[in-house]
Amino acid sequence: MKRILVAEDNRLILETVAHSLSREGYEIIKAEDGKDCLSKLESNEVDLLITDLYMPNVNGLEVISKLHEFYKKLIPVMVLSAVGAEESVMKAFDLGADDYMVKPFSLIELNMRVKRLLSARK
Repeated sequence: MKRILVAEDNRLILETVAHSLSREGYEIIKAEDGKDCLSKLESNEVDLLITDLYMPNVNGLEVISKLHEFYKKLIPVMVLSAVGAEESVMKAFDLGADDYMVKPFSLIELNMRVKRLLSARK
């Protein structure tokens, strides 16, 4: 079973994404901010990280940077953000994000993109 870490400070979005992905057969680890996300990355092996950009304590861009720089983890990263500005998108991709979805988003599309990211990293 593939394990996905979802980092999102909006509780409703976190629970909705977690529920949708768990129905697809994935094991979900939830983090409510960037600091919690980094802690869970240290203590868990995950197959995919889904992160919001703007979270308290540590933002999503810092999480992506630390994921690759300090943890040396080469896992796919999907960003979910209410910000679709080109600068934010480019910064996320420059730091190592593999995909970027702007909120609000379709859960069907999210599930398809997750499946694609996980199958590309076999």
